Amino acid sequence: MSALRDALGDLPASVFADVLESDDAYLLVVDLPGVTADTIDVSVDGGSIVIEAQRGKDVGSEFRYVEEDRSLFLDAELPLPPDATGTGAEGTIDRGVFELRLPKAGVGTETTIPVEDA
Repeated sequence: MSALRDALGDLPASVFADVLESDDAYLLVVDLPGVTADTIDVSVDGGSIVIEAQRGKDVGSEFRYVEEDRSLFLDAELPLPPDATGTGAEGTIDRGVFELRLPKAGVGTETTIPVEDA
């Protein structure tokens, strides 16, 4: 799991993430304000967790960006813990907080993980 923990440190500074572990699963929690189930794709491909998310920004036409510090996209590839699998994984997103539950087992093959609004 230390490879996953180390990889979280490589995420953009504006992305906050935690990884938790129980006897039977890992829980990855990532703050992604503005992201919904429709604007995030998550999969497990071999030994990696792939997260592609897009933050929606609805700015009126009377405004223009003077400075923009919040990224619109997150494209992250994180190492899957060696004792975890994408099979049976569950993802939810609620008010911009994404939670991915990865059951422990062996490294799985490519699996697309559905994400639902909580």
